[in-house]
Amino acid sequence: MAVSLRPKMIVRSEEAALDPVEVDRKVERYMSDDRVFGYMAPFHIDEFYQPDKVDKLRSEIAEVNDGIIVVIGFGASLIASGDVLIYADLARWEIQLRYRAKEMGNWRTSKREDDTLRLYKRGFFFEWRMADRLKRSLFDRVDYYLDSNTKNEPKMLSKQALFAGLSQTASQPFRLVPYFDPGVWGGTWLESNIDLPPKDHPYAWGFDGVPEENSLYFQYGSLRLEIPAINLVFFESIKLLGEKVYSRFGAEFPIRFDFLDTIGGQNLSLQVHPTTDYIREQFGMSYTQDESYYILDAAPGAEVYLGLKENIDPAAMITDLRNAQNGECTFPAKEYVNVYPAAKHDHFLIPAGTVHCSAAGCMVLEISATPYIFTFKLWDWDRLGLDGRPRPVHVEHGAKVIQWNRTTEWTTSECVGQIEKVAEGEGWIEERTGLHELEFIETRRHWFSVPVIHESNGSVHMLNLIEGEEATVESSDGSFEPFVVRYAETFIVPASVSTYLIRPSGKSEGKTIGTIKAYVRA
Repeated sequence: MAVSLRPKMIVRSEEAALDPVEVDRKVERYMSDDRVFGYMAPFHIDEFYQPDKVDKLRSEIAEVNDGIIVVIGFGASLIASGDVLIYADLARWEIQLRYRAKEMGNWRTSKREDDTLRLYKRGFFFEWRMADRLKRSLFDRVDYYLDSNTKNEPKMLSKQALFAGLSQTASQPFRLVPYFDPGVWGGTWLESNIDLPPKDHPYAWGFDGVPEENSLYFQYGSLRLEIPAINLVFFESIKLLGEKVYSRFGAEFPIRFDFLDTIGGQNLSLQVHPTTDYIREQFGMSYTQDESYYILDAAPGAEVYLGLKENIDPAAMITDLRNAQNGECTFPAKEYVNVYPAAKHDHFLIPAGTVHCSAAGCMVLEISATPYIFTFKLWDWDRLGLDGRPRPVHVEHGAKVIQWNRTTEWTTSECVGQIEKVAEGEGWIEERTGLHELEFIETRRHWFSVPVIHESNGSVHMLNLIEGEEATVESSDGSFEPFVVRYAETFIVPASVSTYLIRPSGKSEGKTIGTIKAYVRA
């Protein structure tokens, strides 16, 4: 006997949502007029649905006595509890690609927006936060999970299978799905060394250590699903992060690795990151973007701008920055900012409030805390972005957070070449390379030709193979299969893995190779 699965009734939850004009009014105070920055919005989904219309849809559903009723939309779970609940998910990077392709815009807005930065801003400060709250509240009752990252190719699995995959991932080393993006200052190193397809514009960024925006691939037999990595942070928080890190940051991954490629390219913008107090008061973030530049590779003559020169006049510098932004002059960066030579395997420490940028000729592994859009560009070298518009510059924000005492003497003694040997044995050396005492991330570099044992000490670890063609991560107790990483790949070892070892393997066997490891200080 054939059974029809054709729905008898389809209910769209957005019929009960607030009018887009009203949604815009509610969120307006969190968006600001700035192209990049807003304020973290505290909304929950039920604040954007009208109770009388929700009740009306529920009544219409109740009147149907037989057949399949399908309720779809962002607010579907508000309309009906249902016999089966399916959660459709989409990674943040895929959302951004669809913004750029103009395939989708923001949710429930009356404004047609063509500026990708503004689309991203509304997503970052409002929509994604509300969606994350909904996701975390729903997953106890979800029956099936729908991967909607590949257009017209949805893939579905049971909640039990999803959570089994998350649990396994939080018990072993893993990599995130990387993505790479062109930029106006982009170089040639990424394309040459990561085997990337050529683009109209050079690659500037590489992201394979940003769980909020990267994905995970899960393989179930012949079925491969792409799952936002933030799900692992939400639903396996303690196994992934460790109790100490979770108690400090909550369900948030506090470490970020990414690549900045200026070899054969141009200078990054001259910039500064907000202090913790400023980012909390102005943007609603609980901690700031402390960071560092690890020089993975460098061309001859490569440089890094870092810290201010002695005895400069702060008022004069801000005036020159404003005048440069207004097109009245070119900012004389070297009159105000120190310039240090940069060589392969140097590590420059950049606590928030320190003026900095990588000049051309550097392949930077940026190791930082994760509030990663909070860069105040001070000067962008008289250029336009790839969209033909001036790249956003935030001199007024920057003027309020620059730490004017971070001058040559301080920067040289605190942030440049701060490498000390902490342990060694036959065939291995461990070095502390930072970060600065004002930053919560610790970094350790290992040079080794023999297996090296690492202990988690209660914190998640993020690592990169900075030298050598290949290494293998192995369990000290056989709890996970050997995990192979290759040059320049970032990988994560969850806190649940109390000890593990890394050894040279493949073409690197018998050779000295190197890793850099970041973790949260106790």
